[in-house]
Amino acid sequence: MSPTVGPVSRDFNPYSDNGGTILAIAGEDFAVVAGDTRQSEGYNIQTRYAPKVFRLTDKAVLAVNGFAADGNMFVKKVKQRLEWYRHAHGKDMQLRAIARMIQTMLYAKRFFPYYVYNILGGIEEDGSGAVYSFDPVGSYEREACRAAGAAQSLVQPFLDNQIYFKNQTPSIDAPFPRHLPLSHVLSIVTDSFTSATERHIEVGDGLEIYIILAKGRTLSGLGLDGVKGLSEVTSTAEDSDETSSDGESLGEGERIFVLRRELKKD
Repeated sequence: MSPTVGPVSRDFNPYSDNGGTILAIAGEDFAVVAGDTRQSEGYNIQTRYAPKVFRLTDKAVLAVNGFAADGNMFVKKVKQRLEWYRHAHGKDMQLRAIARMIQTMLYAKRFFPYYVYNILGGIEEDGSGAVYSFDPVGSYEREACRAAGAAQSLVQPFLDNQIYFKNQTPSIDAPFPRHLPLSHVLSIVTDSFTSATERHIEVGDGLEIYIILAKGRTLSGLGLDGVKGLSEVTSTAEDSDETSSDGESLGEGERIFVLRRELKKD
């Protein structure tokens, strides 16, 4: 007679955390969305260039972080929905509508969710910058800044201090500004990722910063003309023949630029 065999457990986890960090900051007439390019699992670096920030329209950029496979599939499905909308209505979906669409897509998969944290940044209908942050099952809110990923615990307190001015006391004759200039925001983003790479092995290799500008705004007007590594990725940039006095092409709507920087590779 064979001995009694107890139950055997078979653990299965379909998810994996592939590291990396993303963040977004909203300005008065711009938004900045950034992410590093390292994809890792544990102590293994799978690739040194895996973008986490994606252009959706000329006024919306989405950053995804978490399980890379789920993130890539989710971005693909969002772009597909936006293309259907463009064909049906002859125009791009507005930013707040994109945020609501992402919420319904995430909530529809709540019983087997996409293991990704999403941050949507762009320009609203009134020309103001906006940032929407999402959890994996669709809860979302509009904020001035948000970080997610491996270094969130380091970056978010820094953003709270520099953007929301937490734990700072303003002087009587110099109150805190409501919105920071773009050049200052870019320095905050760069410092955030530079610091994160010193503390987290999951963050590093490269940095991609997407800058979304409202209608009528130019790089020279924001003090960013001549910045190295800056290129325009607006879909209408190649189709526009108009030029401004400083030689920049002018589209009819919002414009998107990407700024690439190197981070630590060890």
